[in-house]
Amino acid sequence: MLDTLRRIVQEVNSASDLREALNLMAHRVREAMGTEVCSIYLLDEAEPKYVLMASEGLKPEAVGHVSLKLSEGLVGQVGLREEPVNLEDAFSHPRFHYLAETGEDPFHAFLGVPVIHQGLVFGVLVVQQREARRFDESEVAFLVTISAQLSAVVAHARATGGLHNLEENREHNRASFFTGLAGAPGAAIGTGVLLFPPAELNAVPDRPADDVEDEVQRLEAAVEQARTEIRDLGERARDSLGVEEQALFDVYLRMLDQHALAGEMVERIRDGNWAQGALRQVIQDHVGTFERMEDNYLRERAADVRDLGRRILARLQSNNRREPDYPESCILLGDEITTPMLMEVPRERIAAIATTRGSRNSHMAIVARAMGIPTVVGLQGAPLKKLDDSELILDGFRGRLIANATPELRQQFEDIIEEEKTLLAGLEKWRDDPSETLDGVRIQLQVNTGLMTDIQRSRERGAEGVGLYRTEIPFMVRDRFPSEEEQRAIYREQLEGFAPHPVTMRTLDVGGDKELSYFPIDEENPFLGWRGIRLTLDHPEIFMVQVRAMLKAAEGLDNLRIMLPMVTTVFEAEEAQHLIHRAWLEVRDEGVDVSMPPVGVMVEVPAAVWQARAFAQRVDFLSVGTNDLTQYLLAVDRNNQQVAELYNAYHPAVLHALVHVVEQAHEEGKPAGICGEMAGDPGCALLLLAMGYDSLSMNASQLLKVKAALRQHRILFARQLLNEVLAMDNGQVIASYMDLQMRKAGLGDLIRQAG
Repeated sequence: MLDTLRRIVQEVNSASDLREALNLMAHRVREAMGTEVCSIYLLDEAEPKYVLMASEGLKPEAVGHVSLKLSEGLVGQVGLREEPVNLEDAFSHPRFHYLAETGEDPFHAFLGVPVIHQGLVFGVLVVQQREARRFDESEVAFLVTISAQLSAVVAHARATGGLHNLEENREHNRASFFTGLAGAPGAAIGTGVLLFPPAELNAVPDRPADDVEDEVQRLEAAVEQARTEIRDLGERARDSLGVEEQALFDVYLRMLDQHALAGEMVERIRDGNWAQGALRQVIQDHVGTFERMEDNYLRERAADVRDLGRRILARLQSNNRREPDYPESCILLGDEITTPMLMEVPRERIAAIATTRGSRNSHMAIVARAMGIPTVVGLQGAPLKKLDDSELILDGFRGRLIANATPELRQQFEDIIEEEKTLLAGLEKWRDDPSETLDGVRIQLQVNTGLMTDIQRSRERGAEGVGLYRTEIPFMVRDRFPSEEEQRAIYREQLEGFAPHPVTMRTLDVGGDKELSYFPIDEENPFLGWRGIRLTLDHPEIFMVQVRAMLKAAEGLDNLRIMLPMVTTVFEAEEAQHLIHRAWLEVRDEGVDVSMPPVGVMVEVPAAVWQARAFAQRVDFLSVGTNDLTQYLLAVDRNNQQVAELYNAYHPAVLHALVHVVEQAHEEGKPAGICGEMAGDPGCALLLLAMGYDSLSMNASQLLKVKAALRQHRILFARQLLNEVLAMDNGQVIASYMDLQMRKAGLGDLIRQAG
């Protein structure tokens, strides 16, 4: 049964559109279970009702036309109960509703299971049989398992509007909407540009061949290089492998023959696709064929075909690397867009970013917000290859990507973009004013930076220094560790750019979702693994070089502050301070005249919250990283879209933890700040002010919005809000209440713009 299930899933996943997938599912399930009918009903939310969308065994003309209300019939009963309904004789059940047009008269046995995705019923999967009998437990279990697979297919189609809808909507002049999560606020109109990592076959898009013969030559050269590489591998393996294993290399060579895979690729090029797209098409076709085979040995050959494809693709990309053509206003598309990939695109040409993976608090989304780029993440199932080179609209407020927009819809977003520009221009009046409430309570507003371009934008918005400089970004955009001198030059530019205001530099914080290509970390659970201060204390040579570079960069400026990430024990803080002091003595011995900078820790794990006082007794300041703290307190992986809705900075546990940290710090006479995303939300900023935090550090794009909110209220209003929300026990209720209060206070535009 497991093999049957696997084959059904593979066939359905390889279907070209939803209709084909449903028909395949109905056919294969009826065949596998030996029933006479298998039908699939899907929810039509517009009516709402369940519509028969596929069937094997009922009248074909009923498909697409027969429907049942949500509470009607046995199908409605399955949906309402959200559990299987297994009946020996459906006709005798009081909820049975006869549908003459389906031809279901002879079928007595009925088994229906709900198709559920993330708690929502998307439809009902039904099998029926003439003989009056109850289906046994194994049959029920099989159909429940199949429905779970079907739910993913339906969710994918709902997210994308159906894989075939782009073409249909273009013909009928209808817009296609793809829904994800708002990663960075803003709206943009531009041309889709698909970015894909090297040697990643599945990410390669289809593109027209500008010169067919040139593409053929490129492919043939790459294939020949791959053949040479495989021959060499075969020679090296001659002494260590048996005859049977050695024969595999001959199989590889035959597969690359002009009459085999290579010949098919050339045909695809002559049909109009570029070399990389032709390669992907042929490899995917053959991989799918092998994966559907009954024989285990032959099925395993799919991996060999995939490996050959990667080898040829790597040769194609390395031999013929072309500079991408970025239009003036491009919307970058990708499954994942890493920081190095982002850095390769000229900033002035990036209008927006859309990815199928990630969450609002993934590192890429944070960097995008820092750069002021509207972003949507988690567009699961969006057909990126079809969207490449199309005009798109990105809505970073509601988390949507729109293709085939009507003229009216396009005009609507042009107006939104213009309104946003007007709002930002109106906020400029607050730029030079102090960040204080109407009754004179001050709080320092700083910025989070990581790029050279952040300096000018931050200063233009009146930033009072840097609360978080992400030193990992210069590491992530290189193919090796930067030298001490390279780091010194980068840090010097940041320190000079904000002098005399303080610049808080976080020591190298990699691990989790921040990777270095030249220093791979392979872990089952990276967010609970080797990252932050744990990694750098294990590699003091990396830590010392970085701290020495910071100290040398601060000579004559003395506005450096050093912050330690991911600290969980007092020992880690003390060990790091010892190394920092040693580095300071070393640079002093070299003649660098620099004062010992203040050293602080980031509070971003629960252990640090409850040791806040102990840390405050040993360091100069505390700074709360609310992104990770929220993640760890709520046990919600911030990159996992399945649980993205549970990530809530207004959760009571988060708010009470923040109150505890600032109280403990102040009792020891030490300042406490916020350097997470909460600081840039005007509503959150008012609560943090009321808690007593001394500084808020945020993306430059949010600074004037936060300042506007602070300068239009008294501290009494903020404290009243804080007392009210601390008495609440539901994060969603708190978020809604804060939204309502901000709108009543006349700050609705700031809330909408803040996302």
